[in-house]
Amino acid sequence: MSEPAAPEAPDTFVAGARSDEPRWRIFVEILVLYLVVNGIIAGLRVAWTMGMPDLVLGVVPVLFMYAPVLVCRLRGVDSWAYPLALPSLRDWSVWKPVLVSNALLIGGLIVPFVAGYHVWHTYLLADSRVHDTFPVAWPTLGGLLLLIGYHLFFVAIPEEFFYRGYMQTRLNEAFDKRYRVLGAVIGPGLFIATVLFAFGHTIVVYQWWHVFIIGPGLIFAWLRARTGDVMAGAFFHAWCNVTVTLLDIAYGLQPPT
Repeated sequence: MSEPAAPEAPDTFVAGARSDEPRWRIFVEILVLYLVVNGIIAGLRVAWTMGMPDLVLGVVPVLFMYAPVLVCRLRGVDSWAYPLALPSLRDWSVWKPVLVSNALLIGGLIVPFVAGYHVWHTYLLADSRVHDTFPVAWPTLGGLLLLIGYHLFFVAIPEEFFYRGYMQTRLNEAFDKRYRVLGAVIGPGLFIATVLFAFGHTIVVYQWWHVFIIGPGLIFAWLRARTGDVMAGAFFHAWCNVTVTLLDIAYGLQPPT
């Protein structure tokens, strides 16, 4: 008499893997999360412009980083799987691709980046604020460190957690990843999350040029797919923001920090 077969072990949940979950349910979850978080941030910004203390804006990175964690808990899955956590400083397997990818990208893009900025402001926009001599000014060392810290920890890391760590990965569960681009396997989830990222800025405060955020957003999204982590995209995201700010200061478009 044969012994009864052992029950099959349940499938292990893998964040970002194609899921049998109804696609519409994933879309609704992402849309609600997107609108609620960005709607609250828009309200906080209005409150700040009306005289509320700067501390109000400290809620913004908290929302970006912990709203997805709350959604994971409601779904009954581990948020670490996405991953929604900072890697250990000793984890060289994570930091090596972060540093290498950023060194290659920044080294290859710095010249066209600065040239494109110059052409954009001086020829395409013909911005009257642009001075004839450069640089107009530079920030102090303390101001520079504050600028880097702000864009890395207050802007880039929280936004990458939200849009790439959770939303892009969650959308990958609704689609097959069918394309290989420079070593990264991607699918429609990458493009949808990038468009949401660009126009999330518009929900908070309208600017006509927000559509152009899709360009760098695609690189952030590709880095997420290529490295399997959000830190490479976060570092490059912060570099883009800091570089644009320094150029704005050098061209006289804003005062030094």
